[in-house]
Amino acid sequence: MSFSGCLQVPHFIDYTILEFNSKIVFLLVQAQEELRLLAGQFRAVAVVGPRQSGKTTLVRMTFPDKEYVSLENPDTRNFALEDPRGFLAGFSDGAILDENAICGRFILTGSNNFLLQENISQSLAGRVGYLFLLPLSLGELPNSDLPVNDLLYKGFYPALHNDETEAETSRYFANYIRTYVERDVRLIRNITNLTSFECFLRLCAGRIGQLLNMSNLAVETGVDNKTIAAWLSVLEASFIVFRLQPYHKNFNKRIVKIPKLYFYDTGLASALLGIENANQLKLHPLRGALFENMIVVDFLKNRYNQGKLSNLYFWRDSLGREVDLLLENQDGLVPIEIKSGQTITNDYFGSLTEWLKISGEERGWIIYAGDSKQVRSSGITVVPYREAAGQI
Repeated sequence: MSFSGCLQVPHFIDYTILEFNSKIVFLLVQAQEELRLLAGQFRAVAVVGPRQSGKTTLVRMTFPDKEYVSLENPDTRNFALEDPRGFLAGFSDGAILDENAICGRFILTGSNNFLLQENISQSLAGRVGYLFLLPLSLGELPNSDLPVNDLLYKGFYPALHNDETEAETSRYFANYIRTYVERDVRLIRNITNLTSFECFLRLCAGRIGQLLNMSNLAVETGVDNKTIAAWLSVLEASFIVFRLQPYHKNFNKRIVKIPKLYFYDTGLASALLGIENANQLKLHPLRGALFENMIVVDFLKNRYNQGKLSNLYFWRDSLGREVDLLLENQDGLVPIEIKSGQTITNDYFGSLTEWLKISGEERGWIIYAGDSKQVRSSGITVVPYREAAGQI
């Protein structure tokens, strides 16, 4: 869906640790700068992203003089719905609404993507600036030395990078899932069978990095295909999952045209898979898929950090030859293979070497879970996952 006047802006680079509401939080410095710029340009600014990604903290620290109004309060919400003119008249200097023509008057936050809700996006077209606040990227973690399995298990929500134990991580996601299913889902769509929906959510976690097969999901969930399509739109609107589209150029080969499914956060996906500690990931059959998910979404976060739209695709032909990630830039395509192993083997190079022959491109990258870098004469460079975003 198109959205006139929508701006995607970078949300952070550096941290300042501040005390806010008796909690230590990470204030995203560049996000403040971009938020102030948007507030100077648009009548309203919407800060959206997953639950717990730091939206409320960001806006309250950026606009400390604005009154904060939580629409979680049922009386306040009913007032806003039943008498919007009277409600807004009470905030002559503007307000922060958690969930006139003066720029920056109202700052809205929400865990639903308004762009995917037609009635809202149409009414706000041209009058609202947009800032996407996703969970932390690899380069933004306060502790960059966490082992791979800990990252996959813990995920990237800011609240979980404040020395929480594994037991607290497990509890955090249990409550996150419960809150999401019981509250957010009901706000977006009137789903009556929440048990089946939660089953569907867990089934999606088991399909990370796979081609999206809605018919198969429908059979396993016990609902029809139209319901699965509607439920997927709910997950996308609430920043739980996204679809990675296949690259459209076929290079004289028959290509797959079905998208692949990924989660915005591997910690949430791990919790949905029933993983209770990082140690379980050592031999888990979906460890490779979770690692691939982490890398793919990290590239997406870095695009948003630069104020750019997604340029991410994958490529797969009818013979099963595949490139995990394609970055489409002005000067060509950047093919990337993602490997969760820590030891470089010959198997890492097969698909990428074949794709370079087919496409005519001269360079390719392999991102893996190890620590050393290699530059091969074939044009393929192998980089550790912690260094990938800064080199590719």
